Amino acid sequence: MLFQQIEQNKRKTILLMVGFFVLVLIIGGAVGYLNFSSARAGILLAAIVAAGYMGLTISNSTNIVMSLNNGKEITSKEQYPLLWNVVEELALISKVPMPKIYVIEDASPNAFATGNAPDKAAVAVTTGIMERLNREELEGVMAHELSHIRNYDIRLSTIALALTAVIALLANMGTRMLWFGGGGRRKNNKNDTGGLIFMVISLVLIILAPLAATLVQLALSRNREYLADASAVELTRNPQGLISALTKISDSPPMKKADPTSAALYIDNPFKKKKSSSLMDTHPSIEARIERLEEM
Repeated sequence: MLFQQIEQNKRKTILLMVGFFVLVLIIGGAVGYLNFSSARAGILLAAIVAAGYMGLTISNSTNIVMSLNNGKEITSKEQYPLLWNVVEELALISKVPMPKIYVIEDASPNAFATGNAPDKAAVAVTTGIMERLNREELEGVMAHELSHIRNYDIRLSTIALALTAVIALLANMGTRMLWFGGGGRRKNNKNDTGGLIFMVISLVLIILAPLAATLVQLALSRNREYLADASAVELTRNPQGLISALTKISDSPPMKKADPTSAALYIDNPFKKKKSSSLMDTHPSIEARIERLEEM
């Protein structure tokens, strides 16, 4: 059951990422067709913008995320001995370099991992998680975060965030160019029924693109949470530790200063907005995650 879940989630991730890149190119083609009378030009523009934006985002991901969430790096074992030991031991077990450790001053228990690769990764925990969780539960949470690092979820989430931003940028660029002087096909093919149909389709794609990108990003995030839960159990051989930790984390007040753009990185939604599941959720429900863990 454990390894079946891991393989199933990996296959789903591949499909989602392929869909994400295809969506970027489709939106680029729509922008190009609508404004330059050339879908190829739009696809090329989208590819260049996406590559550049991803490069900038990935290279600075840790500093950006930690700054947005007020994370403070701990540099010695003496500052938080239990946390340091747990992370160090799990890094050895998972065969990844020891990540940097950050602490966020917040009473709500939560944690996340970030970075562009295992050798440049970092984990962050709130002060609340160290106050409320025992060692077994802390191991479950940190195994979950180390699994995000080992599975390259940290890079995937950064790429997904960058692609979502690129799609929003392309959509905004396309509509602005259309209303302020663009639309070569609109001028040259007034009597071309096929051209008009493609223009309408392109316009609809541009309008709906940001929503579609957000839905794919959130679906990817939810899928990787399931995978990290399963991988954490693979590391600790103790699903009960993570189950107990998730129960405590869900039964807590929202964080006070979490960054909204980083919400999907946390082990649970830091804003605790609602219990019911929807396509706009950043995480699967705690109940669904616990149900899967109990089956392992």
